[in-house]
Amino acid sequence: MRRMFPWLLAMVIVAGVAAPALAQGEGGDKPGMVVVDQTVVKAAVEAIDYENRLVTLRGPEGNIFTVRADDRVKNLDQVKQGDLVIAEYYKSTALFVRGAGEGPSSGQADTVQVAPRGEKPYGVRVSTREVTATVEAIDYLSRTITLRGPDGKIVTFWVTPSVKRFDEVKVGDEIVSRYTESVAISVQKP
Repeated sequence: MRRMFPWLLAMVIVAGVAAPALAQGEGGDKPGMVVVDQTVVKAAVEAIDYENRLVTLRGPEGNIFTVRADDRVKNLDQVKQGDLVIAEYYKSTALFVRGAGEGPSSGQADTVQVAPRGEKPYGVRVSTREVTATVEAIDYLSRTITLRGPDGKIVTFWVTPSVKRFDEVKVGDEIVSRYTESVAISVQKP
């Protein structure tokens, strides 16, 4: 988990550039924001080699490619030529400030779900990472903030003017970055 503190800093900087205004943080009294991105891609099944677990797909722009369904893919025999494979990719970053609490920390949770026997194949993987850093110092005039991360390192950086309500962040507050990424793949009849 040592590498998560630099990741938090990158998310703080990116969030400051990507979102001009901060929403309410958890509890509603401190700044916070959420940035969400979603992509959906559909491909048609052109051919299937069940023995070698190879599926040939035609992408949305007519491109043809072959993927190997690993052994975790259940019910491959349910997939037929002409079926649609739909891949949904979703990512979100929640960044918020909260009052002093437990101090710097980091953690990760991953979950995977696959189709039960007899259904068309599908799978969902969700991964969430959270990093909390403590505000050690803040200079409102020069718009710099000093954070202590879960690894004990102290880093100072500049906060862009696009981050609103910066003056509400105080020494001792915690900045929490929660990054969630999910991928869902399903097979449907056309």
